[in-house]
Amino acid sequence: MAARRSSPRDRPNPYFRLRRSAIQGRGAIAIRRIPRFTRIIEYTGERITHEEADARYDDLSMKRHHTFLFTVNTRMVIDAAHGGNAARFINHSCEPNCEPIIVGHRVFIRSNRVIEPGEELSYDYNYEREEDDDAIAETLYACRCGSRRCRRTILSPRSPR
Repeated sequence: MAARRSSPRDRPNPYFRLRRSAIQGRGAIAIRRIPRFTRIIEYTGERITHEEADARYDDLSMKRHHTFLFTVNTRMVIDAAHGGNAARFINHSCEPNCEPIIVGHRVFIRSNRVIEPGEELSYDYNYEREEDDDAIAETLYACRCGSRRCRRTILSPRSPR
């Protein structure tokens, strides 16, 4: 019987382990020093349209917002709840130590500064703010990062008028 080849999804990430998060549920905690601009992990999952994402997840009917969606472009969204990897557990922060970079139709999470062992990895989700978003929307998309510059929502900052 031939040995099964392991895929990158099966191997532990060399930079972090999933553990209990101070921000939300499970989080990605650095297990070694990560240099600035290191590609840490690719955000994977099922590639779907925005219409399919809207059909799968109705924010208004949810008690609290919780999805693993990442917008790639105007036509494509990655749903990490379906075939996704550990990248889906990297939490939001208003003062993140990582950032997403989009290369073609792929999304990578990379460090934007040196990250020390024990730090939780995070990036700014920067959810697109709709014109009619109000305090209720900010509550639905509440932020729990606890940073000094926390804007209390994962919605993108309001643009100055």
